[in-house]
Amino acid sequence: MKNFNQFLFLAVITLCTTVTFAQSTITGKIIDVETNSPLPGANIIEYYTENGVNTDFTGEFTLVTEAKSGEIVISYVGFESKTLKFSGNTDFGIIVLNLDSSLDEVVLVGTGVIDLANSRETPVAVSTISGRDIRLKSSGNVEFGESMKNTPSVYVSNQAGGFGDSQIFLRGFDQTNTAYLLNGQPINGMEDGAMYWSNWSGMSDVANVVQVQRGLGSSKLAISSVGGTVNIVSKTTDKQKGGFVRFLGGNDSYVKSSIGYDSGLSEKGWAFSVLLDHWQAHRKYSIGTAGQGQNYMFSVGYKPNEKNTFNFLLTGAPQWHDQNFSQDLEFYQDYGDKANSNTGFYEGERYTERRNFYHKPVANLNWDLSINEKLDLSTVLYASWGRGGGTGNVGSGRVRVGGDGLNAEEIDFDQIELNNIATATTINGGQYGTFGDSYLRRSSINNHNWYGLLSSLEYEANENWSMNFGVDARTYNGMHFRQLENTLGLDGYNDNSNTSRPSDYVITETFDANPWSSLFNSADNDQRYDYNYEEVIQYIGGFGQAEYSNDNFSAFVQGAVSTQSYQREGFFIGTGNGLGKSDKISKEGYNIKGGLAYKINTKHSVFANAGFYSRQPFLDNIFSNVRYDNALSEPDVDNEEITGFEGGYRFKNRTLRINIDVYSTEWGNRFLSTDGPVQPGADGIIDGEGGLSSSDDELSTYRLTDVAQTHKGVEFDMEYRPQTGAWSFRVFGSLGDWKYDGETPYTLQNDDTGDFITTDGNIDLTDVKIGNAPQTSFGFGVKADVFSGLSVDLDYNIYNGLYEFVDPADVADAALSGNVYDSVKLPSYSLLDAGLTYRFNLGDNPLTFRANIYNLLNESYINQKDAFGYYLGIGRTFNASLRYNF
Repeated sequence: MKNFNQFLFLAVITLCTTVTFAQSTITGKIIDVETNSPLPGANIIEYYTENGVNTDFTGEFTLVTEAKSGEIVISYVGFESKTLKFSGNTDFGIIVLNLDSSLDEVVLVGTGVIDLANSRETPVAVSTISGRDIRLKSSGNVEFGESMKNTPSVYVSNQAGGFGDSQIFLRGFDQTNTAYLLNGQPINGMEDGAMYWSNWSGMSDVANVVQVQRGLGSSKLAISSVGGTVNIVSKTTDKQKGGFVRFLGGNDSYVKSSIGYDSGLSEKGWAFSVLLDHWQAHRKYSIGTAGQGQNYMFSVGYKPNEKNTFNFLLTGAPQWHDQNFSQDLEFYQDYGDKANSNTGFYEGERYTERRNFYHKPVANLNWDLSINEKLDLSTVLYASWGRGGGTGNVGSGRVRVGGDGLNAEEIDFDQIELNNIATATTINGGQYGTFGDSYLRRSSINNHNWYGLLSSLEYEANENWSMNFGVDARTYNGMHFRQLENTLGLDGYNDNSNTSRPSDYVITETFDANPWSSLFNSADNDQRYDYNYEEVIQYIGGFGQAEYSNDNFSAFVQGAVSTQSYQREGFFIGTGNGLGKSDKISKEGYNIKGGLAYKINTKHSVFANAGFYSRQPFLDNIFSNVRYDNALSEPDVDNEEITGFEGGYRFKNRTLRINIDVYSTEWGNRFLSTDGPVQPGADGIIDGEGGLSSSDDELSTYRLTDVAQTHKGVEFDMEYRPQTGAWSFRVFGSLGDWKYDGETPYTLQNDDTGDFITTDGNIDLTDVKIGNAPQTSFGFGVKADVFSGLSVDLDYNIYNGLYEFVDPADVADAALSGNVYDSVKLPSYSLLDAGLTYRFNLGDNPLTFRANIYNLLNESYINQKDAFGYYLGIGRTFNASLRYNF
């Protein structure tokens, strides 16, 4: 027995000694990649065990492992996890964590009204772009929309038009039919659904994250999300103290400087953040596309206790930019790929006919209230005040270098001024221009005041059930008129567009095309001409969601109802009944959608969603000629109907993520209005040359009242990140089949007389291809760490199945001729972008250098054909920046 006890004692001692020698001591310090600041509370876990520690206030940790060698996993909310191998005692030194594209904890306020996909268990087809990637790849002389191009079924076009003139297509649907939200509030134009990215040029600096929800999405609002929903989540008030300075330069003299500062959260619960920048360039890519602008953001946060959080945000991006429009291919062949027919020289300096200028301050006040453990209320009050417009010509006295033909290259503004003076009409001793003889630069003003309220009550009944109810209210007032910008040597303009004015009425005041002055200075009624009207749109809706989830299964149902009213008030007689207030028209809409998801195991899951929208028409479709007349469209315009189905498969393990989605969207009962053929004037003949109308000709309009189209396709994206985290590879793609479907009735109406030329027309649109976006696209991206602090990345995109814009008038004309319209397919093309990032320290603070080359191979391509001509793509461009965090 004594011998046995001695043996047992020796065995225990031996075992303990073996365990002791098997342990290792791991140390290190974890820091934020952008600010170089420590990350207290980060998790360090020994892989395959529950053995772990957290970093201290300085970001440092010490972990005694259970095994002599193995792996540790480092994680921190909002950052990418990192897996490191160890063997024996190891000091990893400084460990840098990159910002993650996930949305957990990114949103500090307004979480109840921002519909993010990860706020629900049942998935949707979604891609997420982190603010870090946006700042590195899509800031400066790059369109904000470019940040989304490396996602399935997203296409960005018209980049050569000018700063902020790009368009984004999602599953083949244009911007008017994709819902864009900023911190939960809708930002599509309420009149026509349009998005003007020049108004949001500051988003590349302000965005924390962008989530692209294709198809049905997770939004609970009754909004125009036919193609999908894009959630832009902006920075609010940062809890951490610090700031940054950045300088960026690019091709064609582009320069941008930015500064930002966060006060950090005080002991009394207050914090503020501020960001300012300025940019300018003598052109974007094409000739005559100069631009200049600023961006500002001011945010104040207040957290008086654990239940309440408040945040006030004010942001805006005042800018002006000169524009380039589409042209025939012959124009580019004659004058070069960078030619621009809108531009020329005036008094020795580059001058343009077409300049966009706008300033749209946006403010919101968020209040998050934690009522109890199960009940949360989130409310946002928001407002925007848009001021500005676009310039163009008034009068027919345009002169081009080498002649006044339409196909001459540039405009001769100096000769125009001489002609203006020579042909001026004398009225009361002043020299004024007329429409027939002169040429002046005018501004078409599009101002608005928009106020809204979003409030959402979330109830978590238990670990399986959650519910959400809310209200969405908006009121919008749009103001539209024309004013003079430059008289080009004249004293003003003799206006006869308003028949209530005498024939010798003159406009004398001019107003600069400047985004800052437009906030407070615009023409009064007596100095407006051509058209002058306002619109009022009022909207109120309610929404709700219920979701059930357990370990393997989840299901949700969402619904929303809304009513929207429209009213127009005209201040000129115009061409018809344009004076006074129109009747007030109201339309009701609703949507309902639901879905199921099943987790096969921890790695595999599948889901399916379905939904139906009854969407109110845009105001611009309610009126037959919204600029000049209170008359409603005939026949009446009804709600559009959208039916969507989608399904998907998800796979995810420690190194590989795979998403596959299939979808089908049917969009029916659409209303389309387009120009019809020119009708003979009083003399019975058409006098205009080259298809243009003369003063005696009468224009006409096609109105199609039941247009249907179907969009079907499959999408995939895959990302591989090895455990070392030294490199990653991503591939994505989409294959679509988008086309018009079925027959639609139409009318053809004489615009001048109001008489119907055709009242019972019918055309077949079946199998006509949808244009403007490629129906097949693929891409891949590679990122690699060369050595500590230095990384490189490549993105390659291939576009195929791109068709021209299909004008329903062309389809109608073909049908009337007994033919079937055949969409013209544009050439396929591919683009390669490259980037380099180098991070190093200047003292105790990080300095980040970033360089981008876009279209590295300088490929020539066509990226869109609209109703007026072709848009060429942009050749090789570049930028580089230096950012210092303190």
